[in-house]
Amino acid sequence: MKTLDHQADVRFLQDQEGGLLIVSYGSWRVAALNAVVPILERQSRNMRNQSLHWDVSRISSIDSVGIVLFKHYLDRLQAQGCKVEVVGASPEQQKLYQMVTSYASTSRETREKPQPRLLARVGKSAMIFLRDINAFLSFIGENFVVLVQLLLQPWKFRYRAIIRNIQDAGVGALPIVTLTSFLIGVVIAYQGAVQLQKFGANIFVVDMIAISVTRELAPLITAIVVAGRTGSSYTAQIGVMKITQEIDAMRIMGFEPHRFLVLPRVIAVMIALPLMIFFADIIGILGGMLVANLHLNISFAEFVHRLQNVLEVKHVWIGIAKGPFFAWLIAMMGCFRGFQVSGNTESIGRYTTISVVNAIFLVIACDALFSVLLTELGI
Repeated sequence: MKTLDHQADVRFLQDQEGGLLIVSYGSWRVAALNAVVPILERQSRNMRNQSLHWDVSRISSIDSVGIVLFKHYLDRLQAQGCKVEVVGASPEQQKLYQMVTSYASTSRETREKPQPRLLARVGKSAMIFLRDINAFLSFIGENFVVLVQLLLQPWKFRYRAIIRNIQDAGVGALPIVTLTSFLIGVVIAYQGAVQLQKFGANIFVVDMIAISVTRELAPLITAIVVAGRTGSSYTAQIGVMKITQEIDAMRIMGFEPHRFLVLPRVIAVMIALPLMIFFADIIGILGGMLVANLHLNISFAEFVHRLQNVLEVKHVWIGIAKGPFFAWLIAMMGCFRGFQVSGNTESIGRYTTISVVNAIFLVIACDALFSVLLTELGI
């Protein structure tokens, strides 16, 4: 059984006691291991719950690749229930084996690092939340300082940028606002009709549509649509500028990003959203009027007459007055998250999603605050 020194080999033999003996030969270096791998793979595949002796005394030389290969099949046999005793290892082989084993254990511990416990995750989330609030308040402060400076020098306002953003945020959003407002009016009318028909109070569907649409639903739904459409676009636009270092270049050239990027967008949305809410009021009432005519046999003239009697102007103004507040929250959150983008394009998608979720939450929270406040004031 003569084996060349430069050729790696392995034999599976029966020892004198009837057990299995694995004998390794030759040079277990990276260039000589091609013939060993198929043998070890084939022989070790079905070996389970056996007592083995692995003789490595006839290995003439070995490198780290050979040690890794040896360790891989040793761990595999042990995982399959085999008791393996390694014999004949030289001090150099033992030292190299311990070095590779130590490194592999450290890598495994790094990969299998346990997840933090519930309390740690809660604390980490709370700290991130507090840092976000602090950063958002700082962002609002910077924007307010720039706004005051521009109010003292009104000729420095970027009026063309404001008009262009009004067109993008307002005119461009009219189709989706029209569709959603019409469907909201239809849904409210249908759901109200089913209940009011039971009591023969069909005409009161006009009261429900008029007040709910103008005071609550049209402002809220329109703001949510704008948050998903315009707020996300603001985050993506500023995020791309942040990644391509355009914002850094603006600062180097002496251009204030809040003046050129944030304020035109905020002012544009604050102007456009109240107008869109008024438009959504009309479309939502028209949708309810159509359903009332088709489902409850209420004529258009009767619907309009009842609408004039029950719809007070204050309900319309309350809905429209919510617009600037909702718009400010949406635009500020969209721009704020855009400035947080960093690193790579993946962060654009992440922060765009975060900005939409945050904006919608703030809009709903602000609407709830308005409802409680106005109810307490009796308005």
